[in-house]
Formats: sequence, structure tokens, C-alpha cells
Amino acid sequence: MSIIRRITLALAALALSGTAFAQYPNKPIKIIVPYPPGGTSDILARAVGQKMSEEWKQPVVVENKPGATGNIGADFVAKSTDAGYTLLLADIGSLAISPSVFPTLPFDPVKDFAPVIMVAYSPHILAAHPSVPANNVKELVALAKAKPDSLNFAVSGLGGANHLAGIDFAMRSGIKWTYIPYKGGSQALADLMGGQAQVMFNGMLATYPMVKDGKLKALAISSEKRFSAAPDLPTVAESGYPGFETGSFQGIVAPANTPKEVVTALHAAITKILATPEMKARLEGAGAEVRPMSPEQFGQFIASEKARWAKVIKESGAKFD
Repeated sequence: MSIIRRITLALAALALSGTAFAQYPNKPIKIIVPYPPGGTSDILARAVGQKMSEEWKQPVVVENKPGATGNIGADFVAKSTDAGYTLLLADIGSLAISPSVFPTLPFDPVKDFAPVIMVAYSPHILAAHPSVPANNVKELVALAKAKPDSLNFAVSGLGGANHLAGIDFAMRSGIKWTYIPYKGGSQALADLMGGQAQVMFNGMLATYPMVKDGKLKALAISSEKRFSAAPDLPTVAESGYPGFETGSFQGIVAPANTPKEVVTALHAAITKILATPEMKARLEGAGAEVRPMSPEQFGQFIASEKARWAKVIKESGAKFD
């Protein structure tokens, strides 16, 4: 085939591709949640997916692909060739932590994804089983120091955001507790409510309803300042650990090969959805807040989180095998 023929075919294919994406979306969209059903990411994916489907008149299917602290689902999306139609909604903290926890990780959270949008921030609640004889951070630290390793700390996935929150807090406060790993946040919460674990940091969106129902007690919140959904709950920072801020930073990313115009379309549509009074009220009532970012700002945030948690892991000497 002559070089002119090849160039002609390539240009024709490009033109057809541009036409297809100009009509985006023209088939169902799949949102991959790399954790089991019932957690923060799953709750948000279903809420946003429903509105995307209504907006675009196309089915938006949420599919759970749990395993390896979210890495199985993330790798699936990173390697997807269905650009624009396979998305990942995940805890960006966990995504950014993974390279420091798993040396042979098959994807890079910075290079292998096209950032679309930050969906919401849900601070961690430092929650305890009602039987724990501590009602604030100071009392919990005193209890943990009096009986090292006696408290079971529920971990929603080894090396995940709530695990690192526990490690960071333990390092700052000088305590030791026993980490109990689970396959997802919903399982960890179930055992915390059942008393098999005594304490955990977990996303407010998934945890606060259990606190309001009296099934758990909240000792503190991990946001920088007090949170509007729970104004009487003190922060970990004001409880003696300034600068402590963790949480579930939920966001949507696409495979790196996704065309820029598709990322722009997705960003615009989801921004519109998140700005509606209905969605704002739904998130705030559950303990989350909308944190709009441009794709560029979101990419910078992912990179900064990657560097931040690499530092915590190195300083703590934590091992995850």
C-alpha cells in the first residue's frame, strides 16, 4: 500500500472518529467501582450514574470489580480500549496510595488515567463500637497507650485510604493497635457494628448514618475544619493533632487514551449534575461535600496525593504483605 493511500485511510478514520465522539455518548456507559457494593464509591457512582443516564438518555451501568484494595478494577479501566464508555469512580486516596504499597502495580494513577472530575469529599469519621470506653480522641489515645495492640482497627483494604489514616494517626499519637483487613468498607463497618473490631477511620458518607442510628459512636472527624453535616463533632486536628486531614476523595477518571473532547463533555455533564440543589442536598445530608475541580486541577491533586502518602508510608515503615 502506498504511503499516500495509508495517509488517506488514516485521515478518513480520524474523521470518522471525530464524528463518533461529536455524538458522544451514543451507547451505554459503564462506571467501574473497584470495591464491593455499599461503600462510599458505590453510593456515589449509583447516584451520579442515575443522573447521567437521565441527562444523556443512555444507560449508565455501575459494575463492582472489587479486589486488591481497588487495584483490580482500576487496572481494568486503565487497560480499557473503550474510550469514553468505561470510567472508574474510586477513592482517589486509595488510587494514589497504591504505587507505594504495591511495588509491582500494573498501572500508574498519574500516567494511565485521564482525570475527569472530583465528585465529592467525605471526611473520615473516627468511629468506635459503643462498648469502647472512650468518648473523644484524648480518651481513645489514653486507652490505646494503656493497652497497646488491644484495639482492633478495621481496615477496608490493606493499604487503602482508611488504613493509611490509621497509620498516620497512630504515628502522630504514639499508639499501637491491631489492623484487621477486610475486602471492603461495608464488611469492615459490619464487623465494627458487631463488635469484632473496635475502631476505624471511614468515609463519613458511609459511616454517619450508622452513627445517627446509634450503632456506632463518633469520636472525631478528619476534615481540616468542623464539617457542616456534623458541626458538634470535633476535628482530629483540634483534638491535639494539628494538620491531620484525611478522607474519601471520590473522583472519576477515564483511560488515558480518552479524547480530550470526551473528557470535556463528561466533566461538563457531571459538573451540572453536582451543582443541582437535589444532588448537593443529597450529598451534604449524607456527610459529603461537592469539591469541583477542572480536569487539570484534579490531575494535580492526584499527583500531590501520591507524593503525600508515599512520604507517610516511608516514615512509618509500614509493610503491607
